[in-house]
Amino acid sequence: MEEFHKVRRLPPYVFEQVNRLKASARSRGADIIDLGMGNPDLPTPKSIVDKLCEVVRDPRTHRYSSSRGIPGLRRAQASYYARRFGVKLDPETQIVATLGSKEGFANMAQAITAPGDVILCPNPTYPIHAFGFIMSGGVIRSLQAEPDAGFIPALERGVRHSIPKPLALILNYPSNPTAHVASLDFYKDVVAYAKKNDIIILSDLAYSEIYFDGNPPPSVLQVPGAIDNTVEFTSMSKTFSMPGWRMGFAVGNERLIAALTRVKSYLDYGAFTPIQVAATAALNGDGADIAEVRDIYHKRRDVMVDSFGRAGWTIPAPAASMFAWAPIPEPFRHLGSLEFSKLLIEHADVAVAPGVGFGEHGDDFVRIALVENEHRIRQAARNIKRFFWSSAKQPNNVVPLAAHR
Repeated sequence: MEEFHKVRRLPPYVFEQVNRLKASARSRGADIIDLGMGNPDLPTPKSIVDKLCEVVRDPRTHRYSSSRGIPGLRRAQASYYARRFGVKLDPETQIVATLGSKEGFANMAQAITAPGDVILCPNPTYPIHAFGFIMSGGVIRSLQAEPDAGFIPALERGVRHSIPKPLALILNYPSNPTAHVASLDFYKDVVAYAKKNDIIILSDLAYSEIYFDGNPPPSVLQVPGAIDNTVEFTSMSKTFSMPGWRMGFAVGNERLIAALTRVKSYLDYGAFTPIQVAATAALNGDGADIAEVRDIYHKRRDVMVDSFGRAGWTIPAPAASMFAWAPIPEPFRHLGSLEFSKLLIEHADVAVAPGVGFGEHGDDFVRIALVENEHRIRQAARNIKRFFWSSAKQPNNVVPLAAHR
């Protein structure tokens, strides 16, 4: 049967091919070290779980909640932004709770996009940034992902050659998948250009607290006047190791927040109230839980860079996020990221995310997630070293994939 219109607009899900190989290998008894999906393995801090258990015993909390988030949760998010970024937000008009930043992005796309609207989007980037708008009838124009001196000229070209004029620009720093971090000066230039050209800014700041070497990433809302045309999305999934809790926020411009809030009011009743209360307690905490999570990822990053480097795979150390954006080793680069990822599963028992899944400009890279402990990361490096050594003896330095199926 013919696929439905919106489904036809979506490409094949690249990661599903990797998932099938992982499942097949595990069914044969293989111990796959999964560095592919960005699914935090750390437990949610005990104090947050305890608060959930306390509140869930009250049957009054079992009823429908509010899709925009309970007042205490929105106030806690406002306090967090004031402490962390020095940004003042009105919890009544400038904050809405979301079911993770991914849902927030998708529903914002539903709220603001008309058929044919042009959205400027980095490539590579997290898939929902593009496909939330594609499913809403928008058109994507790709931009470079690096927040460097070439970004504004690329942005200017994108605006000049787009008909109609772009509606919105998506930013994602620290970036998933590239781990690039933007400076406040970069944000100032982007905000000035966007305001001059009447372009909405949608910023994904999901990894604001996973940073290393003492350099906390800024928020675009720190730029004076940015709130006039900007909404920023954050998530508690990585900051507090709460991925399954599905708790996030959209904050910023009142008109845009009102549009998102209205769409959400038709689609959901919000997160379970005990989850919202526990999230409130987490945001109002002293920050010790955040620092502990950050320290664990920092140690894993250092172990990964060191052990993979000694295995023959030089990987730049990410300054932030829970990912490394790893260039495919030269002998395998011609294969592309999907085939290289398949080889790692079949011959090294290691799963990574193919870069092409984040956009065609990511095909020379794979994303490595720091979601296994230090021992497992070192084991992955040993497995990869053996694979590299054995493949070097094959013609053209490549292990033929078909021969091992």
